[in-house]
Formats: sequence, C-alpha cells, structure tokens
Amino acid sequence: MSPLNSPSLFNATIVRPEFFYISGFAGIPHANYYYVFLGFVYVASLLGNAFVMFVIYTDHSLHTPKYIVVFNLAVTDLCGSTAVVPQMIDTLLFKSHLISYEGCLTNMFFVFGCLNMQSFTLMFLSYDRFVAICFPLRYYEIVTNKSMLVITTILWILSGMVILKSLFVINRLSFCKSNVVNSFFCDHGAVTLLACDDNNPSAVINKMDSVLILWVPVLFITGTYICIARALFKIADASERLKAMKTCTSHLILVSVFYFPICITYAMGSAIPPNAWIVNMSLTTVLPPMLNPIIYSLKTEEFTESIKKLYRRNKINFTVSNK
Repeated sequence: MSPLNSPSLFNATIVRPEFFYISGFAGIPHANYYYVFLGFVYVASLLGNAFVMFVIYTDHSLHTPKYIVVFNLAVTDLCGSTAVVPQMIDTLLFKSHLISYEGCLTNMFFVFGCLNMQSFTLMFLSYDRFVAICFPLRYYEIVTNKSMLVITTILWILSGMVILKSLFVINRLSFCKSNVVNSFFCDHGAVTLLACDDNNPSAVINKMDSVLILWVPVLFITGTYICIARALFKIADASERLKAMKTCTSHLILVSVFYFPICITYAMGSAIPPNAWIVNMSLTTVLPPMLNPIIYSLKTEEFTESIKKLYRRNKINFTVSNK
C-alpha cells in the first residue's frame, strides 16, 4: 500500500505523507560527477568562510562595522552551503531519496532561511557602500558597530519569520497527488504543487516572499548604485574617483553572481527545463559562498594586511617555541 494511501496518515482535515521522494536529475548520464563537483565546491566554501571568520575574529583592527557585515555574510554562506550540499549528496549520490515530512520542512527552513539572509546581507553591504561614498564625512557617525549589529539582528529575525510563515501555510495543506518532489531539495514551490486542496494562499505567499526577498533587495541595490554613480561623477579628481569605484567592484561582482541566475530563473519560470533548473539553482546556492571569501575578503587591502600580520605573528611564535 502506498504511504500516501495509508489510513494512519489521515486525520479529519489534513492529509500528510510519511515521507517525500526527492527526484533530482531525470535522464542525465554521469550525474554523479556533478554531485562530486558540488562536494569539492562545498569543502572550498567551508574552508574559505571559516578562514574569513577566524581572521576577522582574531584581528581586532577588523572589528569595524563593515567587517561585522562581512563576518555575517561568511556565517550565512557557511550555513547555507551546509544546509544544501551534504543533504543533496546524501540524497542523490548515495540514493537516499526519501526524506520524512518533518525533515523536509526542516530542510526547507534552513535552505530558504540562509538564502533569504544572503540576499539581505548583500543589500546591507550596498547600504554600507552608499553611506561611505555619498556621505563620507558622516560615515563613522551613521555606520557604527552598534547600528550594524542591530540591523543584522533584525534581518536574521525577518528572514526567519518569512520562511516560518511559509512553513505554517504548507503545514495546513493536504497532500494526496504524489510524494515526488521534482527538485534537488525540499523546495517550497515543488512541495506546494503536490497539495491536493486549494493552495492559492500558499502561491500568493510564495510570490510575496519572492518580491520581499529577491526584488526588493535588487531594487534597493540598484537605487543605491544610482546614487553612488551620481556621487562619483561629482568627484573632480580622477584618481580619487577610481579609488572609490574600486571599493564597489567586489560587491557588484557578488551581487551579479548571486542575483543574475535567480532573476533569470524566476523570470523564465516553467519555460526552463527541470534539469536546467536544478543545475542553475544548485550552482546559485553553492558557488557564491565559495566565491565570496575570495572576492570580497581576500582581495580587500585591510583583510590581506590582517593575514600578513597573522602570518608574521605565528611565524615569530613558532620560531620562539623552537629555540
């Protein structure tokens, strides 16, 4: 008897499956190599973000408002990659396609919660660049450690509330069509499509969440960089203008890497083949966390100086201990 038809799974109002089946790729030969590749990307992301967090934590000169946000980005990237890749490898590479109903919702919470926070953090970093370039004389008055910690805390709470609201709606749905989730994880959209009752409220909430998490940050970042561009054109000295522009390039690269694939996916919708959707979204999930430490931290002058100081200090300690 199918688990979906088992009498024990029914109550008076809601039908829930005992488990979901994560389908993954369909009909792609040698897909295992792609999963192994994602595993290597995850390890690189884990090491890179852990290193960034360690350097910022140990070097007190980096305990500044900007690096509070960078530290938060590293935490978010590490948690997001951990929520996706190990589960994906276990599910698809080692053929553990079944996931319990509660496990599915838990996986959904952490994956989307971290994605939401990544989007908010990139938006937050554009605010930092906006104040630094448009109001340079007031930067340290407006952007303080306290304000950054408060805003970061608010964004974490908002991110959690957004996904909890979606999970609450899903938990009120009945499922009787199928238990096969056509994705590489417990995707919100793919799960709600399996509902047998009216899931219009869930669809509306999903659209509202995409506006809040995706389009609002994109519009905010676009608006801040329009203001930044206007401020740059007012700088008479070309060398100063170029120096200010360089402080934005790393952030713009991160924004492009994170938002461009997601915006294309949402814009095209069902026109994207399922396998192409899985490749696009899985790379969007794992590549930015790997690239962020390289692009935003290791290419920043203050951070590289901190690495050099840390290296020299450890070298001196090693020399002294061996005497």
